[in-house]
Amino acid sequence: MSFPSSYLSDRLGVGVLANWGMFWLLLAIVAAGVFFSSGINALLTAWQLPEYSHGPLIPVLSALMFLRELKQYPPEPGPKSDRWPGVLLVVFALLLGTLGILSNIDDIVAYGLILWVGGVLLISFGWKTGKYFWPPVLHLVYMLPLPDTLYYKVSTYLQFMSSELGVWFLRLMSVPVFLDGNIIDLGVTKLHVAEACSGLRYMFPILSFSYIFAVLYQGPKWHKAVLLVSAVPIAIVMNSIRIALAGIIVQHYGLDWLEGFTHFFEGWVIFLCSIVILFGLARLMLLLHPRKMSLSEALDLDTSHVAGQVTRLKYLRPSAALIAAAGIGISAAALVQSLPERGGVVPERESFVLFPRRLGEWKQTGPRQILTSGVERSLGADDYHQITLERPGTSNSVGLFMAWYGDQTQGGVHSPEICLPGAGWEIAWLERTDITERMGSTTPFRINRAIIQKGEVRMMVYYWFQRGPRRIAWDFAAKYWLMVDGVRTGRTDGALVRLTTLISPDEGEAEAEARLMEVLEALQAPLPRFIPED
Repeated sequence: MSFPSSYLSDRLGVGVLANWGMFWLLLAIVAAGVFFSSGINALLTAWQLPEYSHGPLIPVLSALMFLRELKQYPPEPGPKSDRWPGVLLVVFALLLGTLGILSNIDDIVAYGLILWVGGVLLISFGWKTGKYFWPPVLHLVYMLPLPDTLYYKVSTYLQFMSSELGVWFLRLMSVPVFLDGNIIDLGVTKLHVAEACSGLRYMFPILSFSYIFAVLYQGPKWHKAVLLVSAVPIAIVMNSIRIALAGIIVQHYGLDWLEGFTHFFEGWVIFLCSIVILFGLARLMLLLHPRKMSLSEALDLDTSHVAGQVTRLKYLRPSAALIAAAGIGISAAALVQSLPERGGVVPERESFVLFPRRLGEWKQTGPRQILTSGVERSLGADDYHQITLERPGTSNSVGLFMAWYGDQTQGGVHSPEICLPGAGWEIAWLERTDITERMGSTTPFRINRAIIQKGEVRMMVYYWFQRGPRRIAWDFAAKYWLMVDGVRTGRTDGALVRLTTLISPDEGEAEAEARLMEVLEALQAPLPRFIPED
């Protein structure tokens, strides 16, 4: 930073904060607070969840990392000509935030906030010095919630990994156990390795800690990389040990003892054990260090004079770049406040309760199937419909499931690719297929075709995500169109449609596919009443 006019300090005599540079910085911060308010609110909401409860600590730790790094760079008096890259980054951050605001996706707004922080540092210190402060800015990523689609994919994968390892540990200890998906069958009872048991609530804070660990570590870059990526296997192994211990407790003491054990062991005990393992790994890495040093020396834990770095705010200069960033921020905040309300655009539709019981020659058998409260809560749909369809002269039925969401920015559709394996089904084959021409559709019609199996039972599955007139096979593409439609029309509604049928031992895949296609074609006429296309 460069120092302000000494005239101001001498005449006002009010210390560190009394300078025009600080005035423009505070103005920029206030404008950013208004502009990024929806992203900040999304963070505050996410931090109330167990998986992201570490979030409030991340900005504090990033600030301490920044002050520690700042010690290495003495003040540089005088004007700087390399502040404008920071203004460009601030503009890009505001554009990204605008995209999030217009599409009603608050997480995108939060991503823009982090870029804005990086831009302000580049403006304050110039490119030459400011570019070295990327570690504390990048660390802010750990306060963000994962995008929902990525979260469910990672959570499901970790559930399976933890289940497999937990069962392996149980078998090592001669405990009879059988694994069916993420359900551990102990004979006397069954343990469901649910989302809460995936290990994400330990992994996120451990990842943050390992990042700081890697930044502080004084050694070869490959040492830093090992310390950084080790957080994932450490969290998985510790979570698997917890699951295995839960199985042993149930086996010997019953379910009544399990609840107390889970509450005690699932929080800080797992975290502390993981940190001890991380320190132990760092100690092992020192054996391969080019120089002999202690762990305290290698981690560079010197925090002396860190608090004193705050006083360097007195050097903040009211540069043209800082004034421009503040002005742009104020204009962007004013523009956002003047925009009309875009959220809550929900099209008119009929409830699935009114869905016809007959589709062509296929007729509903039995009542509408109701999901359990836990599954319904996890699904998070505003309306859903699950029925079985049969046709005279056909031995195998077709299952139809539809889920509709009025607002997909908060959660949204869970892909069957994620949910089906949790019930013990294995995806033997999956491909994305374009059936636009076959269906005679004027808009792209892409579906997922899959064969799943559990033991000797095989099923064929069709499913797609529907956003207006689009039938989309890929879940990430569905998220892209969610953003596009949010910007264009303000609509964030959408649906999932899934068809399933058993493949009998005495029939081929072609017969099963013919059944699904027949129902799929008959479904198109009534579907727009319940999943609006306009």
